[in-house]
Amino acid sequence: MAKLYFYYASMNAGKSTTLLQADFNYRERGMHTMLYTAAVHDRSGFGVIDSRIGLRAEVSTYGPETRIRTEVEDEIKRRQVDCILLDEAQFLTRTQVIELAAICECGRKATMNLRVDEDGRAVRAGAQTEIGGNDRYIALCRRHFMERLRAAEERQLQLSLATARVEAH
Repeated sequence: MAKLYFYYASMNAGKSTTLLQADFNYRERGMHTMLYTAAVHDRSGFGVIDSRIGLRAEVSTYGPETRIRTEVEDEIKRRQVDCILLDEAQFLTRTQVIELAAICECGRKATMNLRVDEDGRAVRAGAQTEIGGNDRYIALCRRHFMERLRAAEERQLQLSLATARVEAH
C-alpha cells in the first residue's frame, strides 16, 4: 500500500536516525529503498544522511530543480523500489511534494477524508472539522480526493466570476 508520511520535530529529536533505522529495517527484510537528502544540507558532506549517533548513508540529493517523480520512475525501471526515504523535507518545493503524492497515488490505496456538503461536493470554506458528521465525510483515494478539490475550486472560481459580473453591472 502506497503511503506518504512526513515526520517533523525539533533539531536533535532523532529524525535522521529514525530514517536510517527504517532504511536498515527495509533492507534487512530484503526490500529495496531509495534515499534522498537536500543538496543544500551538507553538514557531513554532500549526498550524506548522518545522525549524531554515528549512523550514516551516502544518498541521492535533490534541489529545487529535481524532478523527483521522474527520478523515481526511472529507478523503478532499473530495479525494484519498495520505499523512498527522504531527509530534510523542509527543502522540498510545493511541486516536489505533489510529485511525491503522485508516486503514492499509483498504488491507489492511500485514503484521505473529505468533507462534503449535502450534494456530495467538496467543502472548501469554513470549518473543515465537524464533530460526528459521518454523513458529511467520505473516504477517497488521493486521486479522487484531488479531483474533488479541483472541481470545488473550479466551482468557486465560476461563482466568483459570476458575482464580479453582477457587481460590475
